[in-house]
Amino acid sequence: MVSKTLRTFITLTAVLILSGCGINNIPTFDEAVNGRWSEVQNQYKRRADLVPNLIATVEGFATQERELLLEVTEARTRVTQMNISPEMLTDPAAFEAFQQNQGALTSALQKLMVVVEAYPDLKSNQNFLALQQQLEGTENRISVARRDYIAAVQRYNTELRTIPGRWWAQFMYPDMVKKENFSVSAEDAENPTVNFNQ
Repeated sequence: MVSKTLRTFITLTAVLILSGCGINNIPTFDEAVNGRWSEVQNQYKRRADLVPNLIATVEGFATQERELLLEVTEARTRVTQMNISPEMLTDPAAFEAFQQNQGALTSALQKLMVVVEAYPDLKSNQNFLALQQQLEGTENRISVARRDYIAAVQRYNTELRTIPGRWWAQFMYPDMVKKENFSVSAEDAENPTVNFNQ
């Protein structure tokens, strides 16, 4: 009777200790990263889906902007043709390529929006205005999705590098490795120069 009670007590104590010691943090945080990454992909896909309609609308008004429209189209093509897999999150080169392709599309769309200012008829076109609003909303959603992903990766990577998570990773989850995170490009990090003497 005493040994059975002692075994039950030891088992319950072990279960309580293990449940409160963070043994499940690594897979939990990994799933959070994967969920946030799915939202990032979802928002980037939404943006890529808007581009053909935007180009068709602009093309009708600004036929002389063929080079810029081609740049936007090519950037969208590179984005949509990328092989996006879960392994990308742990492969620095693949993640960097993803980030560069998305940055190229962002840059091309920003140039397109600047050029549109020269076409008052286009700026007043209802289709264009609706697409522009959808694109702006999507860019905001991308920012939020990236912010949430960055926070999830930071939490996951911190768990892998600190104790007791480091120990759990070594003994229970050796296949769990550091995830890649977004970085700011050199162009985005530079402060804009303003010259009032012109």
